[in-house]
Amino acid sequence: MTETTTIRISRATRDELRELAERRQLTVAETVSRAVRLLRQDEIGRDLAVPLTGEEVSWLDADAG
Repeated sequence: MTETTTIRISRATRDELRELAERRQLTVAETVSRAVRLLRQDEIGRDLAVPLTGEEVSWLDADAG
């Protein structure tokens, strides 16, 4: 069994999580896990959207052979 813990959130947030979970036919825990994953993906996307530095461009353009 997965180890669990308790977190404090507002009642409004709890209610919203329950609604989201119900609409998706998931548990609240599964819904929170998906939300965390989406936030991580968003962070990765923002990191990838940053223009490359000159050094990075040079490295990528370097002859590999």
